Amino acid sequence: MKVCILGDQQHCDEAKQNNIECMDAEALKKLNKNKKLIKKLAKSYDALLASESLFKEILLLLGSGLNKAGKFPGMLSYQESMTGKIDEVKATI
Repeated sequence: MKVCILGDQQHCDEAKQNNIECMDAEALKKLNKNKKLIKKLAKSYDALLASESLFKEILLLLGSGLNKAGKFPGMLSYQESMTGKIDEVKATI
């Protein structure tokens, strides 16, 4: 099961240490609300998690493409462990 972190710098650094794929705000801006690219992103991962700070901006950066694909990201807060949250997501799907 593939999980991607849509995060700020702190969460991206932690994801890289744990060998988890991640995208920062700049990478999301490069998608430029392109529906084909957003669909491709949604299809390539089983689950998405977004940083608390970036969570509110997801809709502005990507539009409603992820929601239509049924892959709207869950929230990843700073208080909880990233690997623990990923295990929790894997258990629920």
